Amino acid sequence: MHANRLTALKGALVADALSMPVHWYYDRLALRRDYGRVDRFLPPRNPHPNSILHRSRYTPVSPAADILHDQAKYWGQEGIHYHQQLHAGENTLNFQLARALYRQVVANGRYDSAAWLRLYCDCMRIPGWHRDTYVEEYHRAFFTNLARGKKPEACGIADIHIGGLVPVAALFAALELGGETLVKTVKEHVALTHSAPEVLEAAVSLTRILLAVEAGSGLREAIEQNASGWVGQKKMTQWAKEPDEVVVGERLSPACYIQDAFPAALYLSWKYAGDFSAGIIANAHCGGDNCHRASVVGALLGFANGIPERWLSTPSPQT
Repeated sequence: MHANRLTALKGALVADALSMPVHWYYDRLALRRDYGRVDRFLPPRNPHPNSILHRSRYTPVSPAADILHDQAKYWGQEGIHYHQQLHAGENTLNFQLARALYRQVVANGRYDSAAWLRLYCDCMRIPGWHRDTYVEEYHRAFFTNLARGKKPEACGIADIHIGGLVPVAALFAALELGGETLVKTVKEHVALTHSAPEVLEAAVSLTRILLAVEAGSGLREAIEQNASGWVGQKKMTQWAKEPDEVVVGERLSPACYIQDAFPAALYLSWKYAGDFSAGIIANAHCGGDNCHRASVVGALLGFANGIPERWLSTPSPQT
């Protein structure tokens, strides 16, 4: 198998860590006021002007569903940064889980959905395991269902957020599988938490793009041939004449919903096909759900180009 598959996962981890302090900033003026040019790993800080944690609630139905632990006290407060306790260069929750998945699959030599679900449940129930203040809707729904007696394999929901794509690069890096065998495994895994057809289709598309690059296709060609149902070459060529923040902001929503978030991530990957650093920096500056778009932008640009050493020096995300 391709010796550099791990660069896909490392690229996603780097892109997530870069975006982390400006995650879910929808006010681009506030983003630049608070952080300037985001071209290096930075720590998050409060207040977060676009935080919606003051409107968010999660009450565990039993101790088995407690996945907020000591972070629960921040829910309902205004201005709280979603990742307030992470350090510069650290990864957000979904990417920490992707690292755990990668390590498990490599250690076991194969993918085992039941083993993963046990590890997932263990990690999320350990106070302080991830130190992230915000946990996405799919985590909350999963553990609510689990606490109500559903089997782990039946606790996922039809979530339509791009966060469902985060495990793809981890599986691609960890498994010595190709073609439809890898596609089937990725789809099986993503469906454990994100059963919405749109997310599964995006996961399959992302996997096929990575496989096409591995087989020798250029990144732009791979995107055009394996994601035409999401965004086409003609449209991307037109968009490339506009500022990124117009494309991901006006043409496409910068929010987390897969129907816009995946095309936005593909577009940024296509535009910056030959420049890892420029692509992940552009993604960060577009705000919105830039961390989860990083699962596409960072993985594709990292795998296609390699990752400049400056992103891999301390502090940096580790696999």
